[in-house]
Amino acid sequence: MYISLTNTPTPSTPRQRGPRGVRTVSSTVVTLGLVSLLTDVSSESVSAVLPLYVTGMLGLSTIAFGLLDGLYQGVSALVRIAGGYTSDRVGRPKWIAFGGYAVAAVARIGLLFASGFGALAAVLTADRIGKGLRTAPRDALIAAASDPDSRGRAFGVHRMLDNIGAAIGPLLAFVILWAVPDGYDVVFAVSLACAMIGVLILAVLVPNMRTRPPVAERAERREERRAAWATLRRGPFRRVLAAAGILGIVTIGDGFVYLALQGRNDFAAQWFPLLYVGTNIAFLALAVPLGRAADRIGRARVFVLGHLALLAAYVVAALAIDDLVATILCLAFLGAFYAATDGVLAALAADLTGPETRATGIAAAQTVVALARFGSAALFGVLWFAVGRESALLIAAGVLAAAVAAAVVILRPLLRTVAP
Repeated sequence: MYISLTNTPTPSTPRQRGPRGVRTVSSTVVTLGLVSLLTDVSSESVSAVLPLYVTGMLGLSTIAFGLLDGLYQGVSALVRIAGGYTSDRVGRPKWIAFGGYAVAAVARIGLLFASGFGALAAVLTADRIGKGLRTAPRDALIAAASDPDSRGRAFGVHRMLDNIGAAIGPLLAFVILWAVPDGYDVVFAVSLACAMIGVLILAVLVPNMRTRPPVAERAERREERRAAWATLRRGPFRRVLAAAGILGIVTIGDGFVYLALQGRNDFAAQWFPLLYVGTNIAFLALAVPLGRAADRIGRARVFVLGHLALLAAYVVAALAIDDLVATILCLAFLGAFYAATDGVLAALAADLTGPETRATGIAAAQTVVALARFGSAALFGVLWFAVGRESALLIAAGVLAAAVAAAVVILRPLLRTVAP
């Protein structure tokens, strides 16, 4: 694996390659990856303890956790398109992303004081609004800083660094809870510090790139802009939105899978965050290889295959097989799912949009997924409560299998092509 740094490419520059023709990754991508690393240390240290904090420390039901997990998964959808659209209109996505990171960091303060469902819901809502504002502008920066032929690789490198943080966060939470039983406040305080450092790095080190042409050029390209916006309403991009929505509505939160594993294996509370570490290690190991695979064989194909890995995770979590084997396989499949879908979906959306609408297009795809997962988490909490964990997981697996088949039909034109 390699990360070779270059100056930021522009649309007019030729394809950039390092020694022996190896395609390079922009330093902007790596810096944004470091920001995401610190932000994920912050957010994942919280999400790793949230299921036990809600159901154990606060004594709430799985229905309440399902609603909170739905907020965590989906409330960012309320502002994703607004963040992407503003980024496209302003043409300077850095400061839109900065605002989102700052809102999420400030929301961490509320975790130190929230002690009931309503307060916790408000804090998570603010945090996820920040995530919604920042995600599309950040991904637009990554796309603008990357050679179109290697966008899958660039997003893979970013997600790799992102998931180093996502692995460190739960591990940090584990160490804190090991040293200080019930030390959730310590976890929340460390989360706040990491978020603030990430915001500072973004402000100081990430260049304020322009993603729109100058005013004179824009006046000459009015028809091109109209055609670019039209791509968001028709053809291949609409197929991507439909497939992402269908698959998202049958994607349950990881917290439910981990609670199922814990219920069967009787993990101590201190060990629970390590389940998140395992998933993120698998994600970390596979992000770049699957990003490169998406560049070679097509992003739509890798996106669909990732959901087959998710299906395998549900089946393994539900079946009564050897506990250690089930845990390792489940975490590996979950990591493969995220590596094959997270950055790949953003790269696929970037391929199907132009520079004037790229952030909005990425935001639209991510919004569909976030809204779908909000509904999925809330419904699955009720299903778990009604039929029990194993039956609920098997039902989810069956519905997901049908959704994958439907996605294959919807994406068929894109499955026949490869990335540019």
